[in-house]
Amino acid sequence: MNIRSLTRGDGVVIGAAVLLFIASFLDFYSSDGAPEGLDMPSLWGSGPVLMGVVLAGVIGAALVIVGRGLPQAPKVAGLDLGQFGVAFTVFAAWSALGNVFDPASAANNFGTGSSDGPDAGIGLILALVATLVMAAAAIATPLVPALKGALIPAPRPAAPQPYGGQPQGGYGYPGAQQPAGYGQPQPGQPGQPYGQPQPPAADFSPFWFAVPVPRPLFAEDGSPTPIAELAPGTWYLAVEQRGPALVAQTQDGRRGVLQDTTGIQRG
Repeated sequence: MNIRSLTRGDGVVIGAAVLLFIASFLDFYSSDGAPEGLDMPSLWGSGPVLMGVVLAGVIGAALVIVGRGLPQAPKVAGLDLGQFGVAFTVFAAWSALGNVFDPASAANNFGTGSSDGPDAGIGLILALVATLVMAAAAIATPLVPALKGALIPAPRPAAPQPYGGQPQGGYGYPGAQQPAGYGQPQPGQPGQPYGQPQPPAADFSPFWFAVPVPRPLFAEDGSPTPIAELAPGTWYLAVEQRGPALVAQTQDGRRGVLQDTTGIQRG
């Protein structure tokens, strides 16, 4: 799991999950007429609230984060793991809202006089706030540009190495060692027609770059199926430019075309 692929919206989801966990240990009820020193139960004292609000919210947040951090999120019944997480967070917010409106549930119907019961305690109110924020962030992150930014920005790179030079260190950041023959088109190389290599632009100099959000890397032959996904927080080497697109090389030596170059951070 690549933590650098997490977004600001994911950070909000994580913060809301922490708030929900803290709220679960606070008072479930509040009552103006309660005797002094009465120990009110926490959210852990109610099975429906524990299962439908606390655990549903925490599990939903975990699924959203894991689904976003994995290079290839697993699918369950045709849905991404993150989509299941969003559904859990919405369910937790809905359950919390119902419990805040009626914290005593059906218990207040046993009285022969007034049907008033205890009010929602601070723990239940905070749980509602946390689940609402969590669900809103999980839904809005793919839609709001401000939330799609990287949670942990990529470190500032060192000066890029000359094309074909001898950089030092490991691959994946500026100044890293490249696999042998990087950036050299070979006849018959996958993604290029045999005998028709496309040379880079005359004024192009290879450079390191990082993407702001996960972006697909397509084969050089124009196939619509991505061959890899570039993740934020990792430096990739641009070895060629084709119009507005870049030919980039991944850590395992694969080359592909990055069609969307908006917002990239150059090294």
